[in-house]
Amino acid sequence: MTQLKIAVIGCGSIAQNRHLPEYVANENVEVKAVCDIVEERAREVALLHGATLYTDYEELLKKEEVDAVSVCLPNYLHAPVSIAALNAGAHVLCEKPMATSKEEAEEMIQAAEKNGKKLMIAHNQRFVPSHVKAKELIESGSIGKVYSFRTAFGHGGPEGWSAEGENSWFFKKDQAFIGAMGDLGVHKADLLRYILGEEFVEVAGFVENNAKKDITVDDNAVCILRSQSGVVGTMAASWAYNPNEDNSTVIYGEKGTLRLEDDPEYSLIAQYTNGDIVNYQLGKIQSNEEGGQSNSHVIDHFVDSIVNDTEPLITGEEGMKSLEVILGALRSGETRQISSLEKVTK
Repeated sequence: MTQLKIAVIGCGSIAQNRHLPEYVANENVEVKAVCDIVEERAREVALLHGATLYTDYEELLKKEEVDAVSVCLPNYLHAPVSIAALNAGAHVLCEKPMATSKEEAEEMIQAAEKNGKKLMIAHNQRFVPSHVKAKELIESGSIGKVYSFRTAFGHGGPEGWSAEGENSWFFKKDQAFIGAMGDLGVHKADLLRYILGEEFVEVAGFVENNAKKDITVDDNAVCILRSQSGVVGTMAASWAYNPNEDNSTVIYGEKGTLRLEDDPEYSLIAQYTNGDIVNYQLGKIQSNEEGGQSNSHVIDHFVDSIVNDTEPLITGEEGMKSLEVILGALRSGETRQISSLEKVTK
C-alpha cells in the first residue's frame, strides 16, 4: 500500500475542518508536517496530528521530503507557495481561487508541467452527489436543450468561521484580492462549467460592497453569464445572506427543470414538462452549518490521482478557466461593460 507523506501549509479553518481530517481518514496518507505563521495555531494542529511544526514554508519544503502539499493560505499566497512546492518535487492541492491573476495561474500550470507533478484546485462542488447526478441527467438528454440557470452561494460571511474572525484576511484586498466572488462565486462558476459541459464567453458583473463596513473587498455580487451555445443565467455570491446559507442551483431545460440543493429534504428534484416529478435523496451538501456533509471527496480524489497516476478532475487548467469567469466579472463591475472572457488577461 502506498503511503504518501503530506504537508499542509496554512492551518486556518479550511485546513482544520476539511484538509487535515480528510487526510487523516485516508489510509494512504501520513501527515508529516504543518506550517502556519501563527506559531501557536501551528503548534496546536501539529500536536493534534502528530506532525512536525513549521512557521516558514520554505524551511518546510527544504527539510521535509513530502509527496504532496495542501496550500490553504490567503489567496495572494496561492501561486508563490504552490510554485515553490511544485519546484520542490511535491504534488499540490491548492485552495480556490487558485491565483489572483491569469498570469499567476499560468505560472502554476507551467511549474506543474516542468516538474511532472499534479496540480489540483479544491473546487469541491463537483463532487456533491446532486451535482454529479444533474450532470448525468443533462448529458443523457433528460431535460433536453438547456436554456437557462440560476445559481447562488451565500452565507453570513467568513467572520463566523474564519480563524481570525472579523479580522480575517478574507476582508483585506491586499491579501484576498477579491471577496465573496473569490470565496463563493468561483465555486459556482466552476460548477456551472462542469454541469453544462461548456465554457462561458461573456459575463456582466455587479460586484459590490454594500453589506459589511470596514472591508476592502466585495461582499455581494450578481453576474449574468452567457455560454458558447447561448445558455444564459445568473450567478450570485454573497456574504449578506442571513441567517441561513443558500447553495442552490436551478437548471431550466426544454423538457424539464432540475432543482439542486433547493429543497430541505431532497437534494435534487427533477420536474418534467409531462408532469413527472422525481425526488432524489442523495445526501447533504458540504456546509459550515451542522449536519453538512463530512467528506468533501476532494482529498480522496487528490490522493487517488497520485496513487494511481491519473489526471485529477480539477486540473490547473480547469481552475484557471473558472478563475477567468471571476476576473471577467470583476472587470465588468469596474468598467460597467460586458466582459468577453476570451479577452480576460489581468
